[in-house]
Amino acid sequence: TYADVLKVKVPFKESDVPHGQDVPLEWLSHPFRLPDHVMHPQPDYFTYPFDKNKMDFFLINDKDTFFPPSTRNRIVFYILARCPYFKEGRKDKDKTGIKRLLSNGTYTAAFPLHDCRYWKRARNAECESERFNLYKHWARFLCFYKEQPLNLIRKYYGEKIGIYFAWLGFYTEMLFFAAVMGFICFTYGLLSYDVNMSSKEICDADIGGSILMCPLCDKKCPFWKLNSTCLSSWQSHLFDNEGTVFFAIFMGIWVTLFLEFWKRRQARLEYEWDLVDFEEEQQQLQIRPEFEIRCTNRRLNRITQEMEPYLPVTSKCARFCLSGATVIFWISLIVACIIGVIAYRLAVYAAFASIIKDPMRKIQLVGRFITPQLATSVTASCINFVIIMILNFFYERVAIWITDMEIPKTHLEYENRLTMKMFLFQFVNYYSSCFYVAFFKGKFVGYPGKYSYMFGNSTKLRNEECDPGGCLIELTTQLVIVMAGKQLWGNIQEALLPSRKGRHNPENHYSRWEQDHVLQNFSQLGLFYEYLEMVVQFGFITLFVASFPLAPLLALFNNILEIRVDAWKFTTQFRRPVASKARNIGAWQEILNAVAILSVVTNAFIMAFTSDMIPRMVYLYAYSKEASMRGYINNSLSIYNISQIPKENMPEDDWFDNSTTTCRYRDYRYPPGHQKEYTHTMQFWHILAAKMAFIIIMEHVVFVVKFFVAWMIPDVPSDVKARFKRERYLIQEYLHNYEVERLKLQLSASFITERFKCVDVHLLEKYGWKCI
Repeated sequence: TYADVLKVKVPFKESDVPHGQDVPLEWLSHPFRLPDHVMHPQPDYFTYPFDKNKMDFFLINDKDTFFPPSTRNRIVFYILARCPYFKEGRKDKDKTGIKRLLSNGTYTAAFPLHDCRYWKRARNAECESERFNLYKHWARFLCFYKEQPLNLIRKYYGEKIGIYFAWLGFYTEMLFFAAVMGFICFTYGLLSYDVNMSSKEICDADIGGSILMCPLCDKKCPFWKLNSTCLSSWQSHLFDNEGTVFFAIFMGIWVTLFLEFWKRRQARLEYEWDLVDFEEEQQQLQIRPEFEIRCTNRRLNRITQEMEPYLPVTSKCARFCLSGATVIFWISLIVACIIGVIAYRLAVYAAFASIIKDPMRKIQLVGRFITPQLATSVTASCINFVIIMILNFFYERVAIWITDMEIPKTHLEYENRLTMKMFLFQFVNYYSSCFYVAFFKGKFVGYPGKYSYMFGNSTKLRNEECDPGGCLIELTTQLVIVMAGKQLWGNIQEALLPSRKGRHNPENHYSRWEQDHVLQNFSQLGLFYEYLEMVVQFGFITLFVASFPLAPLLALFNNILEIRVDAWKFTTQFRRPVASKARNIGAWQEILNAVAILSVVTNAFIMAFTSDMIPRMVYLYAYSKEASMRGYINNSLSIYNISQIPKENMPEDDWFDNSTTTCRYRDYRYPPGHQKEYTHTMQFWHILAAKMAFIIIMEHVVFVVKFFVAWMIPDVPSDVKARFKRERYLIQEYLHNYEVERLKLQLSASFITERFKCVDVHLLEKYGWKCI
C-alpha cells in the first residue's frame, strides 16, 4: 500500500538494451574489483512506479524480498512520521508523527535495526548479513585499493548515503591524475636545480656574497648579505618554475573535467537507482516538527484547505536581520584575527632577524637553514591554524543556533541555509590567510626612506617584504600547514572517536535493538559535515594549487583513508540511519562550480603577482644581453644610498662594512643620482604590463577550454539516454497491452455471464440443474 503511495519504482521487464562493448585491457582492473558473491550483480530492469492494483504487471518473484531493506526502512519511517497520537474526536491534530515525539522528549530514540553484528554473520541462514559483508569488503583499510560496493551501500543505507560515497570515490579517482601531474611538476623542479641560474647567483660568494641588502625592519634588523637566503632560494625553485605554469593551466582544465564527468556519473546513478523522476519534495519538503511547535500562528493552506502553522513576515525579517548581523560579526572577527596575525608577523620578524642573523650569537648553523622570513612564516601559520580551529569550534555552534532561530519550514530549506552559512564562514576562515600571503604581502612595502606602515607611521609596524626568492615559498608554507594540519586534525578526531563495538553485548543476552542503542546516533546533518570537509579540501587543491603542486597528492592520500574511515564509522560506530533518497549532492554542486571558476582567477594572479616567473621571462626575452638568466638577480635589485636612510629606519648595531655606501632592495627603481631617482623604471611598467597580459591570456585560454570541454561532454551519457527513452516507450506499450488484456478478460467474463442468464431455467431443471 505505501509503496503505491510513495510511487516506489519496481521492475516490470528485463532490459533489452545491449551494453557497451568490452573496454580494451579490462583485465587490468580485475585486481581492483570485488568478487561477484559480494557485489551480487543483478540484471538490468526497466522500472515503473508500483501500483497495487496491477500486481501481475510487475516481476514479483518473492514478495518478502521484492522491496530492498532501504525501501522497507523508508516506508516504515514514512508511516511513523504520519501516525497521529491524539484522541479521536479532539481537534488537536498537530500531534502527529514520531519526529514530534522525539523532539518533545517522549521517545529518546527511533532507528532502524542493523541486520547482524558487523564482525560475524547472522545466525539466521536466510539473513543476507549485509552489514558483515560491508565491513569485511568495504570498511577495512586493507581494502583501500578495491572498488566500493555502491549498490550494496545503496541497498543497505539508501540512495543519499550511496550518492555521497559515489561522489567521494569519484573525486578520489580523479585526484589520482592531478596528483601524478603535480608530482611530475615537483620532480621537474627538483631535477632542474643545476640550471637554476638565479639560485646559483644568490649562493655565489662573489655575487650574492658581495650584495649588501637593506634592513628588512626598523632598528632591530641589520644589513645582510644576499647569499644568506641561499637555501630559501633553492626551496623556492622547487615550486616556482616553468612547470608550475603548465600545472596551473592543467588544474584549470582538470577541475572542469572532474565536474563534467561527475555529472555523467551522477546521471548514470540516477537512472540505475531509479531517481530520474524522483522529486525531493516527496521527502525533503516536509514541515519540520520544530517549525510546527514554535510557530503558533495558523492560516489556511489554499491547496490542502487545512490550517497550517506559519511565521509572520515581521518576525521572519527580524530573524533574518539578526542572523545576517551575526554572520557579519563572526566574519569580521575572522578578519580581525587575521590582522592580529599580520601584526604578529610584523612585530616578531624583527626579533627573529636580530636573533638569527646576529653575528655575535652562536646560532649561525641554525641561521643557515632558517631565515627570519621562514621562522616568521612557520610560527604565524601555526598560530593562524590554531585560531582557525578555535573559531571553527565556536562558529559551528553559532551557525546551527542562528539557523534554528530562523525556523526554516522544511528540512531541505534548513540544510541549504546552514550550508551557505557554514561554507561562507569556512571560506573566509581557511583561505583568508592564504589570500593575504598571495596577494597582499610584499606588494605595499615602499622603499628605503619611504616605507609603508600598517595602521600608519605611528605604529612602527612596517609592512612585510618578500624574500629575494619570492613570496611563493611563504604561500607554500602557509598552504601546507593549514591544509595538512586540517586533514591531520580531522583524522585524529575520527581516530579518537569513542569506539562502541558492542562486543560486550552478546546476542544471547541482548536483543538486536539493545545492541544498536548503545551506538552513536547518525544525525540528519551527518553527511553535511562530511561534504563540508571535502569541499574545503577541494578549495585548497584548486584555489592555491599553483603554489604547491603536491597538494593533490596529499589530498589523494587523505581521501583514500577518509573513505575507509567513513565506511568504518557507518558499519561499526553508528546506528543504522533512516534511508532517504537524493538525486544529487545538492547545493554542494553549485559551490564546487563557483570554486572551480574562482580557482582559474586566483591561480592566474598567483602566477603573475606572487611568483617570480613573469619578471624572469621579461628579463630573459627583453633585457638579457646573453639570452640567458645570468645577471637576473643584479637586475631585479634596486640601489639605495645608505646615507639617505632616515635614522629611525637604520639598525641599532652597524656591523656592515663601512666602505659600502649603498644597499639593495627588491624593486625596479632608478638609482641615486639619476634625474628620476627612486621612481619606477620602464622595466617595472613592462613587467606590470606582462603580468596583466598573462592574467588575461591565461584566464581566457583556460575559460575557453573549460567551456569547450563542458560543451563537448554531454551531461547524460548516450547509452543512458537510450535506455531512458526505451523504458518510456516500453512503459506505454506494456501498459496499453496490459489494459487491453484486462479489458478482454472482463468482457469475456461479462459475456459468459450474460449468455448464462439467457438459458431457459425450466430446461436446466429438466436435466437436474438447480438455479439459485
